[in-house]
Amino acid sequence: MTSTESRPSAGGPSEQPAPVVRTTAGAVRGRREAGLAVFRGIPFAAPPVGEARFMAPRPAPAWDGIRDACAFGPPPPQDLGNLGGPGLLGGPDGDEWLTVNVWTPETDPAARRPVMVWIYGGAYKLGHSGSPGYDARHIAADGEVVVVSLNYRVGMEGFAFIEGAPANRGLLDQVAALEWVRDNIESFGGDPGQVTVFGESAGAGSVASLLSMPRAAGLFRRAIAQSVPGTFFSDALARDIGLALAAEVGLRPTVADLSTIDPHRLTSAGETLSAKMLQRVDRWGQAAPTVTPFSPVVDGEVLATTPWQALRSGSARDVDLLVGHNRDEYRLFVAMAGQLGQITDERAASALRLFAPGPDGEQAYRAAFPDASPSELYERVQTDWLFNMPSLHLAEAQRAGGGSAHVYELTFPAPGNGGALGACHGLDIPLLFGTYGADLGLLLFAGAEPSAEALSLSSSFRSSWTSFARTGDPGWPAYDDAERLVRVLDAEPVVTAYPEERSRRLWEGHEFLPLPLL
Repeated sequence: MTSTESRPSAGGPSEQPAPVVRTTAGAVRGRREAGLAVFRGIPFAAPPVGEARFMAPRPAPAWDGIRDACAFGPPPPQDLGNLGGPGLLGGPDGDEWLTVNVWTPETDPAARRPVMVWIYGGAYKLGHSGSPGYDARHIAADGEVVVVSLNYRVGMEGFAFIEGAPANRGLLDQVAALEWVRDNIESFGGDPGQVTVFGESAGAGSVASLLSMPRAAGLFRRAIAQSVPGTFFSDALARDIGLALAAEVGLRPTVADLSTIDPHRLTSAGETLSAKMLQRVDRWGQAAPTVTPFSPVVDGEVLATTPWQALRSGSARDVDLLVGHNRDEYRLFVAMAGQLGQITDERAASALRLFAPGPDGEQAYRAAFPDASPSELYERVQTDWLFNMPSLHLAEAQRAGGGSAHVYELTFPAPGNGGALGACHGLDIPLLFGTYGADLGLLLFAGAEPSAEALSLSSSFRSSWTSFARTGDPGWPAYDDAERLVRVLDAEPVVTAYPEERSRRLWEGHEFLPLPLL
């Protein structure tokens, strides 16, 4: 049910009144911005503190009257490490971390527009839906869709193994937010039967997880996964990392112990352990160099299997899937470490031995890329292991399970730093949202005005993504095992056979299993 409040919006008395929408918990008042009705900071679950700390999300308490929904809710507790940036965590203080935001062309329930629900990335240890880089106005306006973004618990609060607490609490938060969308989005002009979840990096890993979770079944019709990470922890590995995390604050990994530490102070455990993970390769294997001690856990309950296993068995055959990656994903992390062009052959060999598939992985990579420098080999194998092959294999698993998938690769180089970063990790975010001067866009576009080519590609991104949300067709053929057609997103987008054929063959037959405790 929708109504409007007679009080004029902040822009002046001549403008339309501020939009008011009634949700299942109470009425909310948003703002009119650039032709959209925008609502921020609406609770979809109760604050996960006190007795609710480390528990599955609980329903948001109802309120009387009309609640202002003009400011983003507070970000969940997290460690920014070296990934922070100006404005990344803008928002009020408080414990109402679990909130949603809505951008809609109109709040008429009869409009029933497609709905797109954004899930942020951040290595499962950071992120906030209120980050300026996730301003969804262009997607909502250009595509005539309703866009929802959400907060979910990250780091210790959302993903650490804690005795007495459910695993994957961050994923359970996402399910609760999707249930809020199901129950409320019609009042915002959206169609609860036309929901698309979309996310990047850890957000794409979350989307892949949701595709495999029975409790998420029926909550969305389509899914877009941008740069799916292949890192899912086994239960044994998660428990061992949980012990190490709790030890950083001198406690046991139990609800009783850890709930005595303020959530914002507890983030130091993840920060400290991240800096030491490389010392534990002999115990944590491939998980150690990722320097994030958090990932979804294949616990047998919230996640019974990995997404690749689940999709192969048909868990998402009725969900349309769009999935892809960027050509030079790992270069961002090399650049952030200040090591561009500085990788020795010894370091490249070490990475090849650790990440390349099969007993002869190093030799196979060197044979497949005979002219590659040590830096190129170092980046290539980690790009393939961490993002590119998990993304491609998700499409292949979806096909094997009886569903369909469309695949893309972004090859447009980031304009900043003279193009040295290539089509690196995260570049798809400013291109999709049109937020070139915010968050990661500041680095990738170097604060310069985007070129006509970048603007054209950005528009193409949004057009394809919103078309997919509306119809299940982004504008190019579905991937198959014969032609392997994908959309290559560049200054002049084209449809062609999958460009990374050498990598695809190296990883053919590889299975992305839960990372083990060695």
